[in-house]
Amino acid sequence: MLNIPESDKKRVVIVGCGFAGLTLAKKLKNKGYQVVILDKHNYHQFPPLFYQVASAGLEESSILFPLRKIFQHYKDFHLRKVEVKFMDTANNKLTTSSGDIGYDFLVLAHGANNSYFGNIQMQRYSRGMKTIAEVLDLRNSLLMNFENALTAQSDEERDMLMTIVIIGGGPSGVEIAGALAEMNKYVLKKDYPEFKEIRAKIYLVEAVDRVLSAMTKKSSEKARGFLEKMGVQVLTGTKATGCDEKSVFLDSGKIISTGMIIWTAGIGGNSSDGINPDCFARNGRIKVDAFNKVTGYSNVYAIGDISFQLTDGKYPRGHPQVAQVAIQQAQLLAANLVRMKSDKPLKEFRYKDLGTMATVGRHLAVVELPYVRFQGIFGWFVWMFIHLMSIIGVKNKLQVFINWAWKYFTYDQSTRIILRPKGCSDISANNYSIPE
Repeated sequence: MLNIPESDKKRVVIVGCGFAGLTLAKKLKNKGYQVVILDKHNYHQFPPLFYQVASAGLEESSILFPLRKIFQHYKDFHLRKVEVKFMDTANNKLTTSSGDIGYDFLVLAHGANNSYFGNIQMQRYSRGMKTIAEVLDLRNSLLMNFENALTAQSDEERDMLMTIVIIGGGPSGVEIAGALAEMNKYVLKKDYPEFKEIRAKIYLVEAVDRVLSAMTKKSSEKARGFLEKMGVQVLTGTKATGCDEKSVFLDSGKIISTGMIIWTAGIGGNSSDGINPDCFARNGRIKVDAFNKVTGYSNVYAIGDISFQLTDGKYPRGHPQVAQVAIQQAQLLAANLVRMKSDKPLKEFRYKDLGTMATVGRHLAVVELPYVRFQGIFGWFVWMFIHLMSIIGVKNKLQVFINWAWKYFTYDQSTRIILRPKGCSDISANNYSIPE
């Protein structure tokens, strides 16, 4: 057992403490429920800035915040660092890596991970950006490639190590491409004077006909123009059909020799063993109704990236898997759980789109808000302000602000340190992976 104290309150068990789980838990403070949070990490992370950690622009500690600090003064809130193994919904019980726990209400908020659409080669050889472990692995391997390029025995080997292929032209792909292009332009020539005029080659591969396809055509064109001006080779209408350890194969027949493949092309729901297989939609997301209740269950809910709402006609393919959807779903579910206690009518979830944005580099961003759209330096300042205010913790906000200010005035990045566990070779980056 997980040694959760008995209570006369109904117990809400929240699986996962990302944007959705954290928002729900905070909104249930002093609402008459016992809240139990299950997460395999003891920290909350801020995925929108993963790409800055991956490109050595921020230290990982700047975007991580300890969960126990958040809930220090919450009464009848309990946090357990465990992994959920099985959901026995017939008996209202979860089996975890440290024992079983019962629940009155179960909320699944355990998010999503990389989806490779069945491409085993991409899963094996590319690097994703869905967890902080993956991001640190990416950063270490990227820096190690640059170091190894100095000792390469041939021009072909050096070019391979200095070539980066990013697959997926959504916000994550565009942002990491822009960050690496800035690093390529301003940092490499100072860190590696031996290269002289040699720079890394950066490719951004997107299967549809434009990057940032969820935004307007004007914003897509602006973002592409920004990237190309920074030296990124943008290949739209192009599919990556496969890869090996040192190459990416395109449907055009072109083969790109590369030492770094970054995958941002798709995400799928994390595993949910015990849920009826009929409840799953595309990419492992769980079907829910207008109240975020899992189809066929009376006391099981799903919110955030893992959920797939069937009743919102505006989003026939499900809501976008972004932070604002997760936060709004959590806010409404918390309010509905309070309404249940008073037998009040529940409210249906309707997503209010607050806008979309992506940064391409220093002074370069595209922003689309409900009633206004803009690009360039003003968009960059708006992007910076919104993300800074969204980070948890005054110390974290200050760390990020200082890093951004330093980078703004010096064109430098905060950390370019390669860290390896004892026993792991510092010579080869390609066969190294940090366990999640």
